[in-house]
Amino acid sequence: MSYRNKTYVAFASEDIHCYRLMEAWRDNKHIDFNFFDAHDLYQARDTSQPETIKRNLRERMKNAKQIVLLGSATGRRKGSDGKSFLAHEVKVAIEFDLPIVVANLDGKRTVDRTVIPEPLIDDDYYTLSVSFQPTIIKFALDNYAPAFATRGNTGPHYYKSDIYQSLGL
Repeated sequence: MSYRNKTYVAFASEDIHCYRLMEAWRDNKHIDFNFFDAHDLYQARDTSQPETIKRNLRERMKNAKQIVLLGSATGRRKGSDGKSFLAHEVKVAIEFDLPIVVANLDGKRTVDRTVIPEPLIDDDYYTLSVSFQPTIIKFALDNYAPAFATRGNTGPHYYKSDIYQSLGL
């Protein structure tokens, strides 16, 4: 596999405002949050054919070393339907064996199976659920993603409250 050096953010189109908020966190000099956005690569036009868009999504994901999945009920539905672009992204993430940090848009700090797409639950894929806050997402990307390859774990996980407390959350 090619060298992967980016963070891919996957989300239902209805949750794009949360993705835009993540971009604002990244661009704010007063917030210690950064990610190297795989969406900057291989831009697809809205008028592209579905197969072209899927091919471009795959190319973006080839350059990713980790994924942040914005967890919402809509995201679960679309990521589970087998036909949406988000379902395609989930399928490719599993194929590429990428670490997935599920950022719960409802603010929950535990595993919320109502926002995780079924293929990740059904396949018992090792994910880490965190609340949608820049500090804990950054912590997860810095700590969970690098340890993913040596995991030996399966299924969804979450950080205990002491991790949040140590981060001032």
